[in-house]
Amino acid sequence: MANNDPNVKVKQVQKFLAGGDQSAAYTPLATKPRILHVLFASELAGSERYCIDLANGQAALGHEVHLVVPRGLPLAELVNRQVVLHRFTTPFLRRMRLRRLIAMAGIDVAHGHLSSGCKALATVPDTVTRVATLHVGFKAKQHARLDGVICVNRAQLPRLGAYRGHSGLVWNWLPEIKQGWTWDLRSELNVPAETRLVGAVGRLHPSKGNDVLISAFMRAAPANAALVIAGDGPQRPALEKLATGDNRIHLLGHCNNVPGFLRNLDLFVSPSREESAGLAILEAMHEGLPVVATATEGPSEYLRDHPVRFVEPGSIESLLEALADMFRFDAGSRLARVDYDMEPFSRTAGVANILHFYTEVTASRRATHRSAAVDL
Repeated sequence: MANNDPNVKVKQVQKFLAGGDQSAAYTPLATKPRILHVLFASELAGSERYCIDLANGQAALGHEVHLVVPRGLPLAELVNRQVVLHRFTTPFLRRMRLRRLIAMAGIDVAHGHLSSGCKALATVPDTVTRVATLHVGFKAKQHARLDGVICVNRAQLPRLGAYRGHSGLVWNWLPEIKQGWTWDLRSELNVPAETRLVGAVGRLHPSKGNDVLISAFMRAAPANAALVIAGDGPQRPALEKLATGDNRIHLLGHCNNVPGFLRNLDLFVSPSREESAGLAILEAMHEGLPVVATATEGPSEYLRDHPVRFVEPGSIESLLEALADMFRFDAGSRLARVDYDMEPFSRTAGVANILHFYTEVTASRRATHRSAAVDL
């Protein structure tokens, strides 16, 4: 009689993939689709955290969920224990190992995230439903062979062109908030308690516009303000050079306590030159922070009915003016917290919408296969 304990079956799969007993029997769960998320990322940013939160949410609903990541990606504290974590090593063997994992674990739906994951997923046989989230945008080489793509804003839909698979729109949601530790950032920075903190969260990459934020802050902010940017990336040396001589500007590096960081701020700024979604904005709204954001395609769509100050992407003058207005309105005291309507960003609804999308894509695949069989 087969052992139906999911933990036993997971261990069998892991043993097989490690080169152990290749005849180990794997009895798949029958009641819910088995899901695999493919995340070949080198660092943890918004898209990566979205993928992990989705996996956690699906596992909490009783799905068997697997997550494939590169060895060394620091996410142990973020992934819930119900999610089966697989760490792949050598990049040139990833695609082969991915196909073996899908076959051995009886995966029903494989979900790709970001370029490397989607490229690998495109090589998988179409015996499994293959979908991707367009964290950045549609690219035919990565997505054309997949069965479904999830757009995170409406502007992405008309860019799909001649894509023949199933498409849908699911806005990003507010991820599960883990409290983290209490962080007294002002004490750590050795600044007075009355210092007004302006902050941003994100990868230090030109697309994120932190150079624009630093330039605008240096010109607009009063002496009793400080700018703190949480995140790391290739643009860090250039940003440090840009901020040279202004001791009010602090680049904190990678942050694994985003809620604790945000609770210290008086104002949150999202200065991106391009942004499909922007999870950090939602996290800042959850903390009630006043928000200044560039009018990029994602935020300008889903924040349209919320009290957010929009500025022109890439414009130092536009952001400078917004910061000056905020400090002028502030008049020496802390900006008041904002009571945002977070219902449109429900995690429960977002995870349910993704699962519904899987159902739609799978049904569409079956209909296509039936039609092809009839034609034969």
